[in-house]
Amino acid sequence: MAGKLTYQQAGVDTRKAAALVGDIGTHVRRTQQTRKLWGAFGLFAACYDLSSYKEPVMMTGCDGVGTKLELLLEHDLLETAGKDLVAMSVNDILTTGGDALLFLDYIGIAALHEEKITRLISGMADYLESCDCILAGGETAEMPGIVPTDVIELSGFCIGCAEKPDLIDPTTVAVGDVLIGYASDSIHANGWSLVRRVLNEFPGEVTDEELQAWLQPTRLYHDVTRDLKKSGVKPKAMSHITGGGLPENLERLFRGMGADLEIPKWNLPGIEKLLSHVDAEDRFHTFNMGIGWVAIVAEADVETALKAGDGGTVIGRMVPEEGVRVCVIGE
Repeated sequence: MAGKLTYQQAGVDTRKAAALVGDIGTHVRRTQQTRKLWGAFGLFAACYDLSSYKEPVMMTGCDGVGTKLELLLEHDLLETAGKDLVAMSVNDILTTGGDALLFLDYIGIAALHEEKITRLISGMADYLESCDCILAGGETAEMPGIVPTDVIELSGFCIGCAEKPDLIDPTTVAVGDVLIGYASDSIHANGWSLVRRVLNEFPGEVTDEELQAWLQPTRLYHDVTRDLKKSGVKPKAMSHITGGGLPENLERLFRGMGADLEIPKWNLPGIEKLLSHVDAEDRFHTFNMGIGWVAIVAEADVETALKAGDGGTVIGRMVPEEGVRVCVIGE
């Protein structure tokens, strides 16, 4: 009679997975230099003590890396994928005025690959350590026959908290308020289905150096929100410029108003090659166009807000007419 089957023979190695949890402990500890979990990492659920907050309000967010992941895997940029995963969720939390406290990841893979998973976690930890957010746990799922061998599924989840009086209130935005835009570091993790189509239809047009510049990780805007808090400036609204570009991400903040924007020309190597193949209007609804974050502030707070983080510039003002109208300076 044939021997009984094991889970490992079916393609899942639970012992290897358990060992991996211990191996990534160094990266986990890097994210707990200031904030600490209430209890140990590796339990079935993570706990955090909120007693230091007087009126705590919690917020949550989740996101992924999108189709940018295909090119990151192709070019062996696993650490960048980890950073993108963190930034896409943490930035959303920061728009509320809250602190990013806990982050969890989901990794789906055909078979455990210690080096690849450790590199992903390393990239996550680099960003989480910089913004004082704890890597609180996650799930690594071996899915042979479901996830292709050359694919990794990624999802990220962030939990934040703020004092109730510190929450950003977009209903306070008024005509005449100023929009401060903060530079992006790259295309970030949106619009890559269109980028990939351009690359496929016009092979050889974009150089390796230019593509590497496009693939740089999504900027984490904790420096902007940290400096604003230190200065005492409370923005009326903040927006992370992701899918939908400047118009769609800003319009969700407005109530019966609009904004006229003039943004600087996007200074990213080779980006004009991409934009030359993209509809002139659609590009503003697909890419961040060089502006990855926007804070709306009162006129009196403009000079202080411009000094928060790097790359701040005035890009427009609130106007009575609804909608967002965008033009690029110099075009």
